[in-house]
Amino acid sequence: MLLDPEQTKRLFHHALANEYAVLAVNADSPAAVVDCLEAARQCQSPIIIETSLWQLTGRSFGLGDPFLGMTRYLSDLSVLASSERYSEIPVVYHTDHIKGPDTLPLLQAAIRGLPAQMGDSVTTLHASSISLDSSELSAEENLATIDALCNTALLSGMEATLEMEAGVDDGVTSLEETRSLFGAAEAANPGYLALWAPGVGTKHGLGSAGGFDPEAVGEHQALASELASRPIGIALHGSSGLSNEQLQAAVAAGVAKVNWSSESLLIRSSAARDYYEAHCDELEKGHPKFKETAMDNGVQEAVSNTYIPRVVERMKTLGAQNQATPALEAMRFFA
Repeated sequence: MLLDPEQTKRLFHHALANEYAVLAVNADSPAAVVDCLEAARQCQSPIIIETSLWQLTGRSFGLGDPFLGMTRYLSDLSVLASSERYSEIPVVYHTDHIKGPDTLPLLQAAIRGLPAQMGDSVTTLHASSISLDSSELSAEENLATIDALCNTALLSGMEATLEMEAGVDDGVTSLEETRSLFGAAEAANPGYLALWAPGVGTKHGLGSAGGFDPEAVGEHQALASELASRPIGIALHGSSGLSNEQLQAAVAAGVAKVNWSSESLLIRSSAARDYYEAHCDELEKGHPKFKETAMDNGVQEAVSNTYIPRVVERMKTLGAQNQATPALEAMRFFA
């Protein structure tokens, strides 16, 4: 079930209240999306599928056009998430690492809705939750962009659930910065922010373990919740290098969403490399197994067999196993 923004907000509240975090995977191909959904089904866990600008403009989706890429991505995810196989799994589509000149118009389109032809009719597809990459923005630009996105939702009569970030690769964010960024955005646009992503000593990439500070997570979670007068979860960026113990400490301190990209890519690419190395002789012209080995399904099956158990393992580490049904029941209760 692909969640709308209000349902997504309820999911984050449910995760925080029940002390688990939802895994957010940057999935850069249709095969990766299916594997993430399959892992969520096996684990009975909610799942966040998120895309960065390079996925939306890549060959699997937009071919250089991020608007086309997001429309294709959301169309495919909507069909999958509403299928019988995944209809009882809460699925979030989240924008991640969106920066540059397309940032504001692309995210505004994700809030207003992107028209997509579905059979004989046109449907409008919306992102479940929104964030932007603030790494190249000043504090003033970060706040101005959040203001513009909230104003877009207000003027178009649409719901929006936002994650706001600080400079997550710049060490540990000060509590004063949480006040001046998150606090200011919440005061100007009450109710739209559901997650806060401060720096807590991690970095994007595979070397993010050094300097992680779970105490900082708890302090920022408490302050953001105080500033908003409602529970606000922390979004953990740069989780690929963290141990299971560190991830569990993060969840215990108030993390409700855990981004995962670099290690996910490493698992998939390593499995693909191993497949081709093991079957290289079969890729010679005239080999009786050439077609079977060369077709995409061969390598995709091999990657899935390695990747899905690792995704399930990470969901269990975050405490999300068997939380799909309770999360959906909580959303329906508050509907």
